[in-house]
Amino acid sequence: MDLRKKLSSKDFFVFNLVLIGAIFGFSFAFLSFTCTSPQSKRAVKAQENAVTIPQSALETAESIQTVFRAVADKVVPSVVELKTVSVRRQDAPNFPGIPFEFFFGPRQQQGEDGREFRSQGLGSGIIVRQDRDVYYVLTNNHVVTDNSGNPVDEIRVAVQGNKEYPAELVGREQRRDLAMVKFTSQESYPLATLGDSDSVDVGDFAIAVGNPLGFESSVTMGIVSAVGRTGGPGDNINDFIQTDASINQGNSGGALVNIRGEVIGINMWIASSTGGGSMGLGFAIPINNAKSVIDDFITKGAVSDGWLGVSLMEVDNAMSRDMGMDGRQGAFVSGVFIGSPAEKGGIRPGDFVTSVDGKDMASSRQLTRIVADLKAGQRHVFTVLRGNRSIDLNVTIAERKNEVAAENGKLWPGLFVLPVSDKVIKDMQLENSVEKGLVVAQVVEKSPAAVIGLARKDIITAVNGEEVNDLNAFYRVLSEKAGNELWFDISRGGTKLETMKYKR
Repeated sequence: MDLRKKLSSKDFFVFNLVLIGAIFGFSFAFLSFTCTSPQSKRAVKAQENAVTIPQSALETAESIQTVFRAVADKVVPSVVELKTVSVRRQDAPNFPGIPFEFFFGPRQQQGEDGREFRSQGLGSGIIVRQDRDVYYVLTNNHVVTDNSGNPVDEIRVAVQGNKEYPAELVGREQRRDLAMVKFTSQESYPLATLGDSDSVDVGDFAIAVGNPLGFESSVTMGIVSAVGRTGGPGDNINDFIQTDASINQGNSGGALVNIRGEVIGINMWIASSTGGGSMGLGFAIPINNAKSVIDDFITKGAVSDGWLGVSLMEVDNAMSRDMGMDGRQGAFVSGVFIGSPAEKGGIRPGDFVTSVDGKDMASSRQLTRIVADLKAGQRHVFTVLRGNRSIDLNVTIAERKNEVAAENGKLWPGLFVLPVSDKVIKDMQLENSVEKGLVVAQVVEKSPAAVIGLARKDIITAVNGEEVNDLNAFYRVLSEKAGNELWFDISRGGTKLETMKYKR
């Protein structure tokens, strides 16, 4: 067979195919080996070079870890989960007329055939007292109320170990956003240790314990970011401890504790731009704000607040300069209720309260909170700045009644005024021709000022016939010459007017 025939034979073709496959397989194996071998060596090398931690640093870290474990072991059993149910009933539609009764028979009474809607809620609480087999749990008011502010219909307390008990509302207080529930159990549960929130400082460790989003017995850690914060939801009168410890929905009513495992705050709310998720801006009610109401809840089922009988307003820089109070801290009295403890004790509109029983006042909110904690019938010393004089006044506190505190007809004089300035003219959209006088920023409905016809944006030029161009003059005349009768000279839309006279 000649060479050409051999090369084109079937046997030679098969041989070549096998030879090419063998060469390809050997080459692939060689490449795989050369690529993987260095990585394997590097992996082994990485395992051999483990991180070395200095023994002293490791011991310090483990000591801190031991502290956090001890705090969690101590606090978690005393923080419970509150499960609530609000029931809303909607009556079935009532179709009047003979055809309905003809086809379906007599109608049922209204409400018998209504629909029931059950809304569930979650929160946390702190076991603070025990009376035999009854345990008292401190929480937030908003945990045990529905969206309308009414008490929920059902409350259950879930403790560590997956046990649940029916609970009942003992009392609640809206202005502090505090409430108390109780449950009965033959089991033994530890009480939380209440610390001293006045000793809390920025930078302290802060540990939040609660049930965020239903994840029971969760513990998060951070620091105290700030103290004395104000604001928050609703008309609460609290100041707050700010923390970056993670707080979410369901943490409300839970504990904020220090490194000793002592409760320093009751978690209440968060600031968030993500629709309610934690951003490290959590706020807790200082536990000292709550200590005073625990006994009231247990003994009376309600909180008895002290009442002074004044209307307060915050003083901005312009008002502070106009009244010569630059750099002074306190609470400005814009009005006094007729017949109130404040009036009987000598406090007048225009007074600037600087201290109570020697304790300096930093703001109107602080004064409101301090007065609320005072007991009715007790006498206290209020130091006020009146003009250039500091005066001590003895005032006997009364018990706060909501209906009396809201009785605007007795609020004297019942208006808020501001000195004329470029900023006030711009903000209130006044005529640029206004040069002097005092601008009426607000008139309280049904108050004496409202009765005699004052309105917002009026420019007051005189009180009881005496010209007033600044706040000091306004409140001096109001105090000295308007004891039994009051009227104003005003400018309204460029027209000069004199109001009616109000006689007490």
